[in-house]
Amino acid sequence: MEHGGNYEDRPGLGIALDGAILRITIDRAERRNSLTDQMVYDLIAVLECANQDERVRAILLASTGTDFCTGFDLGDRGAGRPRTGASQRRLPAHAHRLIARLTTVQIPIVAAVRGYAAGLGLHVALAADFSVVADDAKLWEPFVQRGFTPDSGGTWLLPRLVGIARAKEMLMLGERVNGTTAAQWGLVHRSVPAGDVDATAGALAHRLAKGPTVALGLTKTLVREGLDADLDSHLDREALALELSSRSDDFKEGMSALADKRDANFTGR
Repeated sequence: MEHGGNYEDRPGLGIALDGAILRITIDRAERRNSLTDQMVYDLIAVLECANQDERVRAILLASTGTDFCTGFDLGDRGAGRPRTGASQRRLPAHAHRLIARLTTVQIPIVAAVRGYAAGLGLHVALAADFSVVADDAKLWEPFVQRGFTPDSGGTWLLPRLVGIARAKEMLMLGERVNGTTAAQWGLVHRSVPAGDVDATAGALAHRLAKGPTVALGLTKTLVREGLDADLDSHLDREALALELSSRSDDFKEGMSALADKRDANFTGR
């Protein structure tokens, strides 16, 4: 896989460019789609490549088997106790970098979630811009039940999505939340019957891929940055984003479509 080149499968990951949609499929059903170290690094590399590839206008994250992703596969690292400080040294370039890339690439991301989404797997789904989950999906933060603290952005993502009280239910009590409840809470974009997840997520990815890519990417950035910004500085960011988006071909097409009273045909430029 190279910038502007071909996207190829990696161990545990199906990767394919389907028109303007980059499809990333977690394919390790025999281990309930838990992630290995190499899978995490490969996901980061794919996202960084896609962010520079002008052919990619939307990303669809999905999985094989019955579960979306049950988190990181701790057994993949083998036996033995790691040296003190190993997690602190590893995480910035590992799971934490993956979550950061999901939230910062200027491409809309849709996740299709069935079965369990736990730990890192849940955070991957929540870091996507839109998560379509099965009504009976199980969203779970297992950390405290294993005796350690959350990582990969769980304590950052959940309070912002559902508030402190509900975040504590999941993070400190380990409460499992089904897809229907997650949608009611605003934790995910939408819940649907399990058999409709792929079609619903795919349709949403296609809709985003046909949108004004520059404006969508900048809007994604503004929403994320606005969570921690004061009003004056954020208004300055909005002005800069408007300046950039109004210079795009899609802006010109959008204005022409408005004048012609027709649907816009955006090209992502």
